[in-house]
Amino acid sequence: MDVRFIGPDRQFSKFSSATIEECVEYCASKRILGVDTETEGFSFITKKMIMFQIGDMDRQYVIDTRFQSIEPLRDVLESEAIVKVFHNAKFDYKFIRAVGICTENVWDTFLVEKVIHCGKDNVRFSLAHVVKRYLNKTLSKEVRNQFVGLTGQPFTDSQVLYGAKDVVYLLGIVEHQKEKLNKYNLNEVAQLENDAVLAFSDIEYEGLNINQSEWLEISAEVEISMEKVEKNMDETLLNDDRFQPFVSDYVQGDLFTTFDELRKIDVKWSSPKQALEVFQVLIPDLEKVDAKFLYKHRKKHPLIPAYMKYKEQAKVVSSYGKAFLENVHSDSKIHTSFNQILNTGRVSSREPNMQQMPASNKFRNCIKAPEGWVFVSSDYSSQELNVIAYGSQDPVWLEALEKGQDLHSVCAALVYGDKWTDAAEDDCAYMKSKSKCNCSEHKSLRTKVKTVNFGLAYGMGPNKLADTIESSLGEAKELIEQYFKVFPNIGNFLTKLEKFGVKYGYARTYPPYNRRRWFSDWFKGIGAEPSLKGIAGTIGRASKNTPIQGASADMTKLALVIVRDFIRETNVPVKIVMTVHDQIDTVCSKEYAEEWKVKMTDLMEQAALKVIPNGLLKAETNISECWEK
Repeated sequence: MDVRFIGPDRQFSKFSSATIEECVEYCASKRILGVDTETEGFSFITKKMIMFQIGDMDRQYVIDTRFQSIEPLRDVLESEAIVKVFHNAKFDYKFIRAVGICTENVWDTFLVEKVIHCGKDNVRFSLAHVVKRYLNKTLSKEVRNQFVGLTGQPFTDSQVLYGAKDVVYLLGIVEHQKEKLNKYNLNEVAQLENDAVLAFSDIEYEGLNINQSEWLEISAEVEISMEKVEKNMDETLLNDDRFQPFVSDYVQGDLFTTFDELRKIDVKWSSPKQALEVFQVLIPDLEKVDAKFLYKHRKKHPLIPAYMKYKEQAKVVSSYGKAFLENVHSDSKIHTSFNQILNTGRVSSREPNMQQMPASNKFRNCIKAPEGWVFVSSDYSSQELNVIAYGSQDPVWLEALEKGQDLHSVCAALVYGDKWTDAAEDDCAYMKSKSKCNCSEHKSLRTKVKTVNFGLAYGMGPNKLADTIESSLGEAKELIEQYFKVFPNIGNFLTKLEKFGVKYGYARTYPPYNRRRWFSDWFKGIGAEPSLKGIAGTIGRASKNTPIQGASADMTKLALVIVRDFIRETNVPVKIVMTVHDQIDTVCSKEYAEEWKVKMTDLMEQAALKVIPNGLLKAETNISECWEK
């Protein structure tokens, strides 16, 4: 190793000193560089970068950033012609951007490793594990931990060497990863993830403004509503003699206290154990109070739907109540952290979770655009349904989407036939233009078929369908059977996906990305083992879901890349600030908003064409003062 140190003058026994100019000249001549940082802590808002490492296999520069700015390296880091290799690029990107530099053209060994091994339960992705896997080297956590909290102390020889070795290791990993990508035809999706990580990094860096006082008011309203539900549940127990064991009759009162006021419920509804004891009065052999039980039995006793509402509100309070504001940083913004690759390719976020905000816009409306700016948000219209239509090539679905008809109504009309026709009321909107209508019976039939349409992507069976549409199991089975008689292309498409996953042990998305999801429980011939029917069924359902959800994720990530590239290349007054599944949210200057609305719609649809080239998937874009769904 040829380690060059750039920092305060001092004598190293193993390393040469260098200038930042020498570093820039050397790095600018290379086509690929390893890059790493060491920081005081984990927050780019409150902590600083203290060491910056860059170089190739032949020479590594270690820069003490407490004394030497990396500004001279701007052109290298922002160059599209030079690949910069990181591990967990989002982390380093934000610290580098905090000093005013936007890194471009990255290779993230962390994300690429996830692409290669997606779905495998026994694979870990830390740098230490990846280095061990490919290079058979052991990284010392002891040296790494020495950087946390480090202030003005000079670096030790071991710290400088540790930083330099990371550069070498990163470049060594790349060569092994390229072999894997070529073997499994994953080059396109790896490039997509490497490009998209820059957009996700920008989102995490920019953050979202939040009106904390409004948020607290809404949280208080939800808490009051939850308390009312608790009170109603208590009253339900008081009025049903079967729940007498949970009632205390000897609460101390005064002369003006009525007998009913002396009675008290001894149930803490937030306790799963106590809730189970209550519901065992209704169902003695009940072992667990879960969502499936609640939904299935919701009509059997008024306590059950009340408890469902309580649980829903309790979840909102715990996730998005007062505690949510603990995620607000010192800059008064929310900076979520993305997990860029789940098993299907979809994205999640944490600290806070912005992917599962309550459906109501009450909370979302507390998240504001900066002064003089507005939100411009674009989402795909029926993204997953378009993916199914393209994959199955079902003529009815394709025609309905092409003509802008209401797909669920079109499907319901064909599935129910005469029953649908006979249910038409005067001035029926569907009968005129195949659009959604308000005929009472049509609404009911449409809802049932809509449930099937969306359930296709998740392997919904008759039992789940019966519970969801509140029908008998026989009716649900009949509906599914009739559905696939009417739409054989869709049935064949899903069956093909299922058989492929069970046969080969992985599922994949559409070209050009061909994202793979491996199934850890799979082995050759599993579909022929009667005793493993349950595992094979799970793999089959995931094999249906992954190409649909994964292709949708590929599309949204590509849209993020295209939108970011346009913003960067044209320098328009726009910033990407959030993404949730099929939606991308930007903030834009008010003066440019209408023009950007048109352009963003076009960019979103450009991305869709790469995954679904039939041009049927459209984007809808809206302008708002706050973050709306």
